[in-house]
Formats: sequence, C-alpha cells, structure tokens
Amino acid sequence: MTISIVIPAYNEEHYLGACLESVLAEVARAGVEAEVIVVNNASTDQTKEVAQKYAGVRVVDESRKGLVWARKAGWDATQSDLVANIDADVRMPTGWLTTVVRTFEQDTRLAALSGPYRYYDLSWRQNVLVALFYLPGYLFDAVAQPLTGRATMLQGGNFILKRAAWDKAGGFDTSIAFFGEDADIARRISARGRVRWTWSLPMHTSGRRLQKEGIITTGYRYAINLFWIHLTGTPHTTTYTDHR
Repeated sequence: MTISIVIPAYNEEHYLGACLESVLAEVARAGVEAEVIVVNNASTDQTKEVAQKYAGVRVVDESRKGLVWARKAGWDATQSDLVANIDADVRMPTGWLTTVVRTFEQDTRLAALSGPYRYYDLSWRQNVLVALFYLPGYLFDAVAQPLTGRATMLQGGNFILKRAAWDKAGGFDTSIAFFGEDADIARRISARGRVRWTWSLPMHTSGRRLQKEGIITTGYRYAINLFWIHLTGTPHTTTYTDHR
C-alpha cells in the first residue's frame, strides 16, 4: 500500500516550513514509503522556494487559484493507493501516519478516513468550544449515514482517500470554491466504500481563520455547508476569504 501526502499552499511561506518538517519527521518515524507533494497554488510570495529547500518534497504548480483546484492537481500528480490531504499550516502529530496505514490495512472496505483539528495557537478554552462544534456534525453523520447510505463528515485538511474509490466517485468538484468541499467528498465517496471519521486521528493546525472570523461564525459556516451539501448536493456558501 503506497501513500502520498498532498499539501495545497497559497502564499504560505510563513507556515509551510514547520508543516514540512513535521511531515518529514513523521514519515521517518513511521518507516513508511510516502511521497510529499506541495501544490504551489498561484502563490505570489516565497512558498515555492520554501518547499524546494526540503529534500524529498516535490513541488507541483497550479496556476488556477482555489483549494479544490490545488487538491485536484496534487491528486493528478501521484498514483499512490492512498492520498492524504492536509493543509500548509498543519503540524502532523506523532503516530498520525501509523494510524492511517494500520486503519486502512485493517478495513479493506474503507474508502475515506478523517479526524478532528486541534488548534496549536488557540487557548484550551477555545479548543474546547471548537470541539463542541464537532458534536452536532458527528451525531448527524451517525444518524444520516445508516439511513441514507451517504456519509456527511470529513475534516478538510485532515483526510485520506483511497484512489480506487475516489476515482470511481468522480474526483474533485472544482465548481466548489471552499466551504463544503470536505462534505461533498464524504457524500460522494461513501457510494464507493466506508467513510470513517474518528477522534483518534487528530491533526494540529492554526486557528487563524477562527481568530479572524470568530469561532461561532466560522463554526456556523462549516455546519450549514455540511448540512446543505447533504441535503442539496451543493454548498450554501460560495465565497470565502483568505487569511494570511
């Protein structure tokens, strides 16, 4: 079983180095063969140059700005059995890759795996509040998936897809700008295999969007788009703001 780690990056020169160092350290610890791909997504800063400093990291250019365009470019650049999709501001925790590989090996029907975010630059109180926002989505998925046969929940920036399943599901929908892209993936890939969201696969990330937009506002936007994708197949929110 081969695995690739795809990292979309738009103007991420300040975060990307720490992200790559954590990823490469985890690859070495896990002892797995994993390729690391940074998708330079129309950056106007030193993102590409930062990525090129790290041995073993491959850079792919995608001039069409947008998260889903970048995810697609990374997907198209590799043929691995599993493709992990993370963001440029994350710091991969110890044991993450080991958990991913073991989980897919143990469940041959598994098509997608995901887990929560933990925010390294927010207070513990803020992290508790964020964790509470996961509960409605988690409970909704627990009810909706058995009843409808469609999963609803993946965490964008912390999910892994099985290539055979996602290719059959049609791949990334580049008409989606930002919000709802993860819910769309969960919804469509569940027709091709099992989708699992687990608390045992956390990813550490920056809370800069929550700090700029507010935890309540951001949580609401993610929640309404999760429900809207499941009910209508399209996102509720069609615009977004970059926070750099």
